[in-house]
Amino acid sequence: MKIFLTSILALNLVGLALSPNPAHAQSKDDTKKDDAKDKDKDEKHDAPKPEGFRPEEQKSKGSVSISGQTIPYDAIAGTIVVHPKGWDDVLLNQDKDDKSLPPQASIFYVAYFKSGDQNAQQNAQRPVTFFYNGGPGSSTLWLHMGAFGPKRVVTLDNSHTPAAPYPVVNNEFSLLDVTDLVFIDAPGTGFSRVAGKDREKSFYGVDADAEAFADFIAQFLAKHGRWNSPKYLFGESYGTTRSGALINLLETERATDFNGVILLSQCLSYDTFLDTPLLNPGNDLTYQLALPTYAASAWYHHKLPAGGSRALCDDRLRGGAGRRCDATSRPARSDRGETASLYRTAH
Repeated sequence: MKIFLTSILALNLVGLALSPNPAHAQSKDDTKKDDAKDKDKDEKHDAPKPEGFRPEEQKSKGSVSISGQTIPYDAIAGTIVVHPKGWDDVLLNQDKDDKSLPPQASIFYVAYFKSGDQNAQQNAQRPVTFFYNGGPGSSTLWLHMGAFGPKRVVTLDNSHTPAAPYPVVNNEFSLLDVTDLVFIDAPGTGFSRVAGKDREKSFYGVDADAEAFADFIAQFLAKHGRWNSPKYLFGESYGTTRSGALINLLETERATDFNGVILLSQCLSYDTFLDTPLLNPGNDLTYQLALPTYAASAWYHHKLPAGGSRALCDDRLRGGAGRRCDATSRPARSDRGETASLYRTAH
């Protein structure tokens, strides 16, 4: 009996020794979790900030024929890195504990510089024009490959262009004979990219967008030694809205005077935007301002009625349009006969 009891006691002791201890196992798990958290925290603290954008460029050469004249050029496809307003480029002033990437944009551009026999001083004083489409949200593909670059994609003028292949031809309508060309993709469009903390807020907005373009232009002028060149802005659609904000920034905050601003398909006031007049129903100014343009276009394309002439077009652009505007802005006080006569002459 004594031997039996001794055997049972021995077996129980062995069982206790072999069975897991819940409290002890839990303690080990907690320790492992705490160690993992501390390691993760140390790694995050020691990790360097993410690497930002770097400026890049690729160069090539080509030529374009304009009005029978062959013009050689140097082409650069590249990027320039810009930052939002208020960015501090002094590393010592930056928060060392903030490991997030500051907001930045890599702005893609294609520049064409006339090359040839002229010397460096002549090159530096040659006009340079900065082009950009609008949207907002459009790259500058359209002005570049559809209008003013040395190469042009052939499309139909008055109907949908069929599927590929699309011919790429010499662009006899390029402006390279009179100015160097810089086509810029807005941040987040085309090959331009944005990154960093609050990147959308930092670059997507009327003022933020203009700041990015002003930064780009200042860097471009310095990089290529073009401060003494005649300088022009060329915006299309929302690009004309951008030009209004941009030229103000360049001349007031960056002390950079420009020689001209060119507006294509201008959109400086959405109240008078002819494509969407119902944005502000009851505003007849939209139609009044469009009439001179319609008259000029009809005259150019020989669409005026019999007897229509340049004089008729000039009337629309001057007094005739003014008289119609005056009559439509005060219909209650206008003479019915006068109003009817004005509208009959509008064709």
